[in-house]
Amino acid sequence: MEIFTRQAGADAAPPCRTRMLKEIAAAVDIPRVSNAMISIQSSLSELERSHRIRAAVLDCYVLAIKNIAHYAIELDPELTGPHRKHLETLAAEVATDTPDVVVESRAPLRGLLRDYRDQASQYLSNMRDELAGTARALQEILDSLGQTDGDHEKNLHAALAKLRQVAAAPGNAALGVVISTVADSIENSLEQVRKQHQLTTSQFLVEIHMLHKRIDALEAAASINEATRFATRDELAQRIRATPAGQYCLLLVGARGLRRAEVQFGKEVGEELFGAFAKRLCNSLPTSTMIARWGPEEFAAMLVAKKSEAMASAKWVTEHLSGAYACLIAGKAVRPVLQITVGVIDTSAQDTAERIIERVGLFLVGQT
Repeated sequence: MEIFTRQAGADAAPPCRTRMLKEIAAAVDIPRVSNAMISIQSSLSELERSHRIRAAVLDCYVLAIKNIAHYAIELDPELTGPHRKHLETLAAEVATDTPDVVVESRAPLRGLLRDYRDQASQYLSNMRDELAGTARALQEILDSLGQTDGDHEKNLHAALAKLRQVAAAPGNAALGVVISTVADSIENSLEQVRKQHQLTTSQFLVEIHMLHKRIDALEAAASINEATRFATRDELAQRIRATPAGQYCLLLVGARGLRRAEVQFGKEVGEELFGAFAKRLCNSLPTSTMIARWGPEEFAAMLVAKKSEAMASAKWVTEHLSGAYACLIAGKAVRPVLQITVGVIDTSAQDTAERIIERVGLFLVGQT
């Protein structure tokens, strides 16, 4: 279709056509093409920048896995060696920069760290038991030595007393001097033996004391390790969403006094108190129970049990975890107190996961 028409015999374009041509020329804006080129170049720069960031993140991830392997604590060659080898293999697989491998590497990495933690915990527990057995054996040896030495010492002193009586008897003047000298020499030797025995006993006691200190340190480490076994709030929420309601109960625990102990006695006492509480809580519930730290002083446990069994566990936790805990600070014992509050949520098939999570939050927040 023609927009404009020429008049017959006219050589010049009409004014309206001239205006329209100017408008079309203005519409064909050359700088717009330049702007489009600039926009494409900017997009390419952003794409290149995102690739650089991705490569840097991947390098950091691979380096982190290698560092975990390199700085793993040397506990036992049979434990640490395979652990490092598995981590190095995982790092090599991630370095291939295959998207599926990178995404799927998260679960194997968590599994390797979890397995090594469990093996290290078992190793430390065995070492603690061995040290405790050694300390008991040394103590029994010292007790038997003390009892034996006491009996022999009494017998020897009785024999020396008889020798002195014979030496002092009439008619034994010449022989009595010799007997008295020998008796005195024997008594002096016994005194030296007794002193040497006391020194040996003191050395044994020092060794036993050092063993007990190492045992206490290992027990504290084991208690902290129990605390690290707790899941996070998000992990428990995922488990609640994945488990059909009605098959479990939730045990909700508020432990008032954890933060107060840290403020009053310091961070080390706070960690020791939390470790001792965590160990008692784990020992009070079935091994299959998932325990999560919901907040600084709030905890939630998923029990695959009936409501009556969950109520019995709640009563046990309340009675046995409340009260004073013995902790050490600069070699002196302090006794921070925990006040335990426990509640039970009995789920049913009609409950939604979000509603259950909301009820957990409402109860635990109400305990603060």
